[in-house]
Amino acid sequence: MAPKILVILTSHGKLGDTGKPTGWFLPEFAHPYDEFKSAGFDVVVASPAGGNAPLDPASIEMFKEDASSVKFLNNDKSIWEKTQKLESFVGRSDEFDAVFVPGGHGPMFDLAVDPVSQKIIAEFASKGKVVSAVCHGPAAFVNIKLPNGEHLLQGKEVTGFSNAEEDIMKLSQAMPFMLEDKLNDASGGKFVKADEPWGEKVVVAGKVITGQNPASAKAVGEAIVKAVQGA
Repeated sequence: MAPKILVILTSHGKLGDTGKPTGWFLPEFAHPYDEFKSAGFDVVVASPAGGNAPLDPASIEMFKEDASSVKFLNNDKSIWEKTQKLESFVGRSDEFDAVFVPGGHGPMFDLAVDPVSQKIIAEFASKGKVVSAVCHGPAAFVNIKLPNGEHLLQGKEVTGFSNAEEDIMKLSQAMPFMLEDKLNDASGGKFVKADEPWGEKVVVAGKVITGQNPASAKAVGEAIVKAVQGA
């Protein structure tokens, strides 16, 4: 049977009080999607609200020369425009091999505090499934407690969008929290990052896989495939 992965997209489309749109970030789903499909994965996509999960328009412009992103944008719109409601996946982790959360600033506002998302990811983790995210996607992990009361990230190396990268984007003030700080706290001081902003960084901590930024998206997809196939 084909491996099956649940992708959780944000339903949040407004960037704090800036008036700018946000959502999920194109290459952070496009590149892993290529890896999933080439490995024969069945990809199921859900979001808190269901329906159209907002794609950050800035990511379309920024990655208009990126072949993977352009192909995904042109050929696969129905994947994110017709997402299933996330709550319908509670109690269904046995059907899947992994869960993956792409970044974009949206998850900072909804998935970080969404009880349904937290419940599903905790369930995947407690069943020994691969739990993964890239860039701002690990925001979905910052408030997750496992059934034994431990934090999902406790004692595990983890990465995600760094404070320096957020500062370079001039968006730190628009964020509800700084992701690096929260991930560092949740893991017990185990946050790691690339030597330079925008450098590729992927961390595999058992079944928890995280990537730092858009440059890490393809390698995150590869790491997920490897973890699932080795399971």
